[in-house]
Amino acid sequence: MKFLKTGHVWFKISLLAMTLMLIFSLSYAKEEDRDRPARSIIMAAEYPGVEVPVEEDVSMDIIFHNKGKTDENVQVWISEKPDGWKAKIKTYRFTVTGVHVPSGDDKTLTFEAQPDKGLQPGEYKFRVEAKTQDGKFEMGQDIVVIVTGATEEAEEDRGVKLTTSYPVIRGPSDATFEFSVDVNSKLDKDAVFDLFAQGPKGWDINFKPAYETKYISSLRLKANQNQSIAVEVKPAMTAAAGEYPINIRVSSGDAKGEAQIAVILTGTYGLEVGTPDGLLSLDARQGKPANMSFYVKNSGSATNHDIKFMSFKPENWKVEFKPEKIDSIEAGDLKQVELIITPFDDALVGDYSVSVNVEGEKASKVIEFRTTVKASAVWGWIGIGIIVVVIGGLLGLFRWLGRR
Repeated sequence: MKFLKTGHVWFKISLLAMTLMLIFSLSYAKEEDRDRPARSIIMAAEYPGVEVPVEEDVSMDIIFHNKGKTDENVQVWISEKPDGWKAKIKTYRFTVTGVHVPSGDDKTLTFEAQPDKGLQPGEYKFRVEAKTQDGKFEMGQDIVVIVTGATEEAEEDRGVKLTTSYPVIRGPSDATFEFSVDVNSKLDKDAVFDLFAQGPKGWDINFKPAYETKYISSLRLKANQNQSIAVEVKPAMTAAAGEYPINIRVSSGDAKGEAQIAVILTGTYGLEVGTPDGLLSLDARQGKPANMSFYVKNSGSATNHDIKFMSFKPENWKVEFKPEKIDSIEAGDLKQVELIITPFDDALVGDYSVSVNVEGEKASKVIEFRTTVKASAVWGWIGIGIIVVVIGGLLGLFRWLGRR
């Protein structure tokens, strides 16, 4: 019983102490709040001066401190940027032009600068400026970047590593290529990694989560986490056959990893077949050859080899090609082919169809010719002769009857 009473007393003492501490903290907070100005906001760069190796990206926090009692909407922009650099202010997802900073709170944006390839060592100055929405508070911050010569350490991956099992993919120029890349974070903290790709001009290169269709520009990884992403590559429509390297890079602050993939384009294969005047009909006579020319054009971007011709004709007809085959046609070029059709000797007068299949290395095309068989000229003369004989006979008969 005595023990229970003692515990009850100590509980009351503890409760009283906690109440007094809460009252004291609230009083202190109110006192501190009374000391804060109505409006006060400042901007600061995490590292106003940095030194980086050549071709190294720069990324740092831009911090906004709101020490006033009023929430602030702040506009922010890069007012000065040296030649040879691309720069922006962003969150982990978006490029931004403004930020909302609640009273008594801090907000952080990311300043990011990327040098052009071949940028020379030297000192480069950026200036970030900001102002409140009503323009009463204006802020400015210089960021000086000193670019030094390349070092072996700068060429190595730092804090993150990229690996891919199939760095080279081969296919036609009109295909879409997809690479699987593992991003392995070596950092001991969670981080958001920005994703970059540098490829041939006019190519469309995007990052996607594995087995998903949406595009992403950044990736959040936990400490020492590994995650797979997909790199989707669409060549330009005019890309010729050949090998094209693509450099991919991920970065988060000082952490950086790079990998190179490549696409080998075999070109596209296509054939176009037609006649110079667009006509696909010709006249012929039984047993007599009739000639017609058509062209074969390589409408793809790769050379088409071993082009052959095959005909589908009426029975007992004869179809020939000069030349009999074409060894190769370069992209965009065309070749002229002579088609010789000889109808069967006993073919009836009328229209017939002759189809020609042009078979290339990886493309084919079918063209159909309408062939009209007309009566032989000999039969025409025979008919004329019969008419003359009949007329002559009638005239003779009329004369004989007239004498009687």
